[in-house]
Amino acid sequence: MRAALMERLKGAGALLRGGGTPPFAGFEWILAGRYLRARRRGGGVSVVAFFSVLGIALGVATLIIVLSVMNGFRTELLSKIVGINGHVFVTPIDRLFADFEDLSDRLSKVAGVRSAIPLVEGQAFASSPYGGSGVLVRGIRAEDLDKITAVAKNVRGGSLEGFDDGSGVAIGRRLAESLGLQAGDSITLSTPKGATTPFGTAPRTKSYTVKAVFEVGMTEFDSTFVFMPLAESQAFFNREGDVSLIEIYLDNADGVAAMRPDLEMAAERPVLLTDWRQRNRTFFGALEVERNVMFLILSLIVVVATLNIVSGLILLVRDKSSDIAILRTMGATPGTVMRVFLINGALIGIVGTLSGLGLGILITLNIKPIQRVLFPSAWDPTVRFLAEIPAEMNSQEITVVVVTSIALSLIATLYPSWRAARLDPVQALRYG
Repeated sequence: MRAALMERLKGAGALLRGGGTPPFAGFEWILAGRYLRARRRGGGVSVVAFFSVLGIALGVATLIIVLSVMNGFRTELLSKIVGINGHVFVTPIDRLFADFEDLSDRLSKVAGVRSAIPLVEGQAFASSPYGGSGVLVRGIRAEDLDKITAVAKNVRGGSLEGFDDGSGVAIGRRLAESLGLQAGDSITLSTPKGATTPFGTAPRTKSYTVKAVFEVGMTEFDSTFVFMPLAESQAFFNREGDVSLIEIYLDNADGVAAMRPDLEMAAERPVLLTDWRQRNRTFFGALEVERNVMFLILSLIVVVATLNIVSGLILLVRDKSSDIAILRTMGATPGTVMRVFLINGALIGIVGTLSGLGLGILITLNIKPIQRVLFPSAWDPTVRFLAEIPAEMNSQEITVVVVTSIALSLIATLYPSWRAARLDPVQALRYG
């Protein structure tokens, strides 16, 4: 094998002397590959190269995992918040929504609207023999509750059948746990908005049967929401046949701005339109800022790892100074020497980046099993809103991470490669 290599190098030498060597010729790749292998005298160079590859791999993997988890958080929170709250909220300006049936029917016929749901909304105090808690009561028709899939498809106890008969309510799972209730038990609701008397408004207290227990998966909703039949909620909150608002669900949650003119026209009366972005602007804005800052901070891991390429190649140039002198005397141009070391740095960067890409994707795809095995009790949904760590990979973000890593690796090789190309053969022999 050594003899074959010498023959190939002799052939390369002939090409060099003849000036017919194309850029990135085969022997340049052979030299670059051999320089990365461990030798007795140059073992330290290989160790630096190994840790450079490891550092880049860990940096790229960390970026992919963290960005995927943050994307998963945003998507999961958006699906929970928008899934149970709607995309556009229509509230009255000049008069109450006594004609809510006709109004919701007109709004539901607008192109791009999936459904328009009239609601009576009010705060109340829920209690049982085992405790009490403040809740948000939402009066809704049974057919409309079926359209809120976040609730209708996540019933954990009881049933929503016969919901409109007014005999019971649906409550969140964590509220049921805090009050020690299950389907079939009785819950007492109290509100200050009761009947009007000569002495003022009297509080109203009434007991209801828990017909269903649902679990949206977000603690804030599962611990506060109570769904009540629309007619019963109107009586409970002392409303005379009107509703508080109409929630609109769109086919495209991000298209709310374009839908506003059509919705205002369909309303045929002055209304106030707000959307999910306005109601949750601070929350999702904070998530976006945090995501961008995390990208910048974690990118420093890749930058530090690529700096190891600089030190490794400088060591390699000094270690191989005699080889550089021999190549130059054989006719190698400065460009040839520079390309050899560019290939070295590029190989380190590409191998590290691809290794990190594979590791990051592997961990991201198995983030939930890893969480259950390594941190079974560390994820408290009452603090972090969600019950599991979500992860969602974005191909564009992964492409940016990979391209950035490779680009930084190539940039890091420029100075050591330029220094090797400028090395004088006489000085190189003296150093060697």
